[in-house]
Amino acid sequence: MQFDWRAISGPALTTATALAAILVDRHHFMTVPNPAPLFVCIVAFAGSLSGLTSAMISAVIAVAASALFFLNHRATPGYDGTDLIRLSMLAMTVVGTAAITGLLRKRLMDSFAWERRHTATAERLSAALNQVDFGIVLLDSDTRAEFINRAFRDYFSLSDEKADSKPPFIALMYHGRDNGAYELPEEELSAFIAHRTEMMRVGDSTPININLRDGQVLRFSCTALPDGGRMLSYTPVTDLVRHTDNPADADYYRSLRGGGDRGLARHLRAAE
Repeated sequence: MQFDWRAISGPALTTATALAAILVDRHHFMTVPNPAPLFVCIVAFAGSLSGLTSAMISAVIAVAASALFFLNHRATPGYDGTDLIRLSMLAMTVVGTAAITGLLRKRLMDSFAWERRHTATAERLSAALNQVDFGIVLLDSDTRAEFINRAFRDYFSLSDEKADSKPPFIALMYHGRDNGAYELPEEELSAFIAHRTEMMRVGDSTPININLRDGQVLRFSCTALPDGGRMLSYTPVTDLVRHTDNPADADYYRSLRGGGDRGLARHLRAAE
């Protein structure tokens, strides 16, 4: 059986303090003040270190030791009304201290355990999302990116340093513009960015296609989250759009993007 030093440290310290105080007082080495305040501190220490059980045991030892300490402090052995009041006050104080510190420690430990489970779940989810081939971006209520998966970083050549710095959504848009990720004429980029930013802001879930310079097509969608954040997904649909769609639908896809899709029209015409 494993030795739990935390559980016995409070009762052991209370017992050692009580024995030392009684021994010194009985042999008149020096005048010993009432050890009750020290007992209260030890009970609080036991509760915070090991929990309610250790604190309660320490409280019982403290009250019993105080009763022995007051026993011979009169001309005749015994207790008077003052001693009984002191013992009663000490009993209530140490029991209350044990209950408060023990329960606070339990609540704190439960919070730590929940946080560990939550962190482990978040890490597993993060690892899973980094294995999929579609981009995922989670935004908080201030539109800052709390999570950006590996696929999105690869699609838009986003460095880990920048992705981990929690950039705002507009910064991700400008990053794609600056590194030439979008297959759009330069004069249409500003309108395209403004349109996508507005869709994200209002939580518009209408999917739009994003053509990349390298020939890939991503279907972007935005999902509003209960906490005011957003989940953005970028699903690769290159084969679907580039090869199987009817060339006559080019205007439809152009309207979804909110701007001219010259690259898409070229590819659709090439497929005819």
